[in-house]
Amino acid sequence: MRIVFMGTPDFAEKPLRAIVENGYEVVGVFCQPDRPVGRKQKLTACEAKVCAQELGIPVFQFEKISKQEGLDTLRSLKPDLCVTAAFGQILSRKNLEVPPLGTVNIHASILPKYRGAAPIQWAIINGEKQTGVTTMYTSRGVDEGDIIMCDTIDILPDETADELFDRLSELGAKTIIKTLKAIEDGSVTRTPQDHEKATHCSMIEKQDAKIDFSKTAQQVHDLVRGMNSWPIAFCELEGQVTKIYKTVIRTELSGKCGEVLFADPKNGLVIACGQGAVEAKIIQVPGGKAINASDYLRGHNITAGSFAK
Repeated sequence: MRIVFMGTPDFAEKPLRAIVENGYEVVGVFCQPDRPVGRKQKLTACEAKVCAQELGIPVFQFEKISKQEGLDTLRSLKPDLCVTAAFGQILSRKNLEVPPLGTVNIHASILPKYRGAAPIQWAIINGEKQTGVTTMYTSRGVDEGDIIMCDTIDILPDETADELFDRLSELGAKTIIKTLKAIEDGSVTRTPQDHEKATHCSMIEKQDAKIDFSKTAQQVHDLVRGMNSWPIAFCELEGQVTKIYKTVIRTELSGKCGEVLFADPKNGLVIACGQGAVEAKIIQVPGGKAINASDYLRGHNITAGSFAK
């Protein structure tokens, strides 16, 4: 079975590697073009490209695979099946018609919940206790295709999006191998999604990371976890934008929403929420690095009784 793999971020790396290690023939990898990264805006290859090059697989990068050049390249590879994982592009009807066995997508949610972009982050932000990986046949609608398999895992109470991202990538590698074996031996099944139960999630924007301290301590804690490692939750504190990387819920404390209850090395940086409070464990101020809040408070004053907003 000739497979074309389409994926871009590190979520795609483990499934790609697993497909090759399990003896499947990957004849090409499509990924997004190299993008500028960091303050110096250095052009950087995505994880899927790096992995493909390491494995000796030809790499193809088009701004839009749906345009004629991308379509012609896909046709020239004569794939039996395409596999996508966080590819970041919409496949056209003509793209989908190329592989006779169809296109299978690896999606990081329990479909039909959390269709669309950033399902891992939004699952944490919304306080979900469980998520998973679904393999599905790609259709023209976004994440609307028939489900093949779904494997689930629990979301850990203090797990960040970055940490869950890694675990779901590993799960996705296992799920796609089971899916490919089912396609090979003819035992594959397809279950139409219940569209009435579908939920959709948008791409994460920087402004989504702004903390609203009128929400409960649990909701603030979930936002901080979901925004780590990008774009990082933030608030305005003592007149400067302060990023918060890690929090601990303090249900025994209370105060006015956003009130700084403690701000010293002994008690840490504790801020009241609509219900309970959170202790900011790791913070970053403009021009500085992310450090323990207690260490920051040894050399900087934050006034107890002031307000974060």
